[in-house]
Amino acid sequence: MSTTHHHSLRERLAALRGPGTAPRPLDARALAALAANPGCRRRALLDAAGVDKGAVAETLGAPARFGQSRFAFSRGHAFEARVKRDGCVELLRLLGVDGDTAEGVTAEVPDLGAPGPEGRVARTRQALAEAAPGVWTLLDHPLLTLDVAGSTAYLEPDAVAIAPDGRWTVVEIKSFPILDGGADAMKVGAAARQSAVYVLALDAVAAGRARSDVLLVCPKDFSNLPTAEWVDVRKQLAVTRRQLTRLTRIEEIAAALPEGTTFDLAYTPDGRSVTRPAAELFAAVESVPAAYAPECLSTCELAFHCRDRSRAEGCVDALGRGLRAELGELTTVESVLAAAGGLAGDPDDPAVSALRRAAALREEALAEAAKQGAGA
Repeated sequence: MSTTHHHSLRERLAALRGPGTAPRPLDARALAALAANPGCRRRALLDAAGVDKGAVAETLGAPARFGQSRFAFSRGHAFEARVKRDGCVELLRLLGVDGDTAEGVTAEVPDLGAPGPEGRVARTRQALAEAAPGVWTLLDHPLLTLDVAGSTAYLEPDAVAIAPDGRWTVVEIKSFPILDGGADAMKVGAAARQSAVYVLALDAVAAGRARSDVLLVCPKDFSNLPTAEWVDVRKQLAVTRRQLTRLTRIEEIAAALPEGTTFDLAYTPDGRSVTRPAAELFAAVESVPAAYAPECLSTCELAFHCRDRSRAEGCVDALGRGLRAELGELTTVESVLAAAGGLAGDPDDPAVSALRRAAALREEALAEAAKQGAGA
């Protein structure tokens, strides 16, 4: 993408965000959420423009209430400190270095401190380049970058391990437990998507050096003892790459908006600065198509607004992606009920056939229940 194109795109996104409004930075969590729902144009556009979706949701009267509690945040920091204490001996063990048979194995832990994000990025790149062969090197909270729609996203993994053979491994430390050898699938999936973003950023430094499986470190069972499992993120990498490709063409989404559309919360009628009327902001948000799914409730600040709209329009998307896929061309609750009742739909359509069979079974069950109730 040319410099001129980058400049034009930045101007367009700045206009959507509002003049003088600093963009909300994209981080790994935001990019992972985009990868989890690549069909949502609304989130793609607002995140690329750096719009404060939380503030927009507040103005629309549908604020999202999610995030870590102070207790969970403190517990996570304490667990991470335990994993990395004593020169990261525990982390080395989890990476596969057996302390019983490799006594004295230590890791180089270079200082990544530097003024400003640009300085930290430069220091991280220097540490990656200078890692000595034949020894372990652990980068504690390195800072990486990724170009996203013409702007720079700063990404900070918990750690990156450089093995003696020169391969790079992303280490993600989470406070949710691994119980009986397995962890919550949804939480592992979210961690995998987030880690995939870090692998992409490492590939931007040197393609092929980063492993496609990442080390997920969590507490074992109900203790604070660290344990780990390797997570293959190749699928998440492919999805995230596709989504970032869509973001680099974000101007196509912006070009379809009505003239004058803005998500700027500031409004200055007669020179007075007040909050933009909710009706205007509502129209702006609704001008961008969304792809709501229940999973959005834990990842997107606009999820409650989108859920309310999805329900009001009778969209089956609000019931989950799995059911939505099963229903095929039946996209509304009204069309599903009509198909089940024999009032609409192609009887040769598998979804319509299944719905009618389910409706017939329901009628039989209700009739049997009524019959038994009458005889009681």
